Formats: sequence, C-alpha cells, structure tokens
Amino acid sequence: QVQLVESGGGLVQAGGSLRLSCAASGRPINYYAVGWFRQAPGKEREFVAAITRSGESTGYADSVKGRFTISRDNGNNMVTLQMNSLKPEDTAVYYCATGPIFSLPWPVAQSDYVNWGQGTQVTVSS
Repeated sequence: QVQLVESGGGLVQAGGSLRLSCAASGRPINYYAVGWFRQAPGKEREFVAAITRSGESTGYADSVKGRFTISRDNGNNMVTLQMNSLKPEDTAVYYCATGPIFSLPWPVAQSDYVNWGQGTQVTVSS
C-alpha cells in the first residue's frame, strides 16, 4: 500500500496562491495515477484535477481550469497542485488520492480511487 500525506494548505486572501503537496511513502508514486479532490462544508467531495503516471496528461474540473496546475515529481515521490487566483468558493478540505496500482489513465469515478490522504484545509477569504 502507498500512504499519502497532503500539506501546504492554509488561509489566503482572494486572488492569492497556494501550493499543495501530496507526498507518498510505502511505494513509488509513479506506480499510480493521482487525483486531487476537495470537499467544502455541507457539500459532496468533488474532483479537482488528475495526472497520469508519467505526467504527460492532466485533467481539470471546469471550475479550476486555467487557475490550478497539477504536476508530479516522481523522483521525489510527490504530486503538487499549484492554485492561483484563488476564490472564496475554493475553500475546502483538499485530498489527494491514487488510482489502482499500475493503471494508466486516472479513474473517472471517485470510488475507483484506492488510496487517500487525510486532507489539508484551504480557506480563501474575500
């Protein structure tokens, strides 16, 4: 199993930036496609972004496209989410998760993600 730990969350003003990290241990993160999700209070968890094992392909939710960038550093066993032009509606707990081991694309359904971190809080003030 791989263990995931998110970091980099915090409080930021609208228009600001944060960089979230997802650090993996136990297995090389390049075994997995990785996704970022978020859950705001009172709302269901939603997809934010995902990246293939090699990093050649990425995908984003429409709400973050053009503002967030997902990338990976397989050498350092890490995936990051650069968040720019943050809005109050980006406030949520952010989670990283992996698809099944050795799968090529990222899973479409949240239920297909098999390893989850504990989350990191992002709060954007207006």
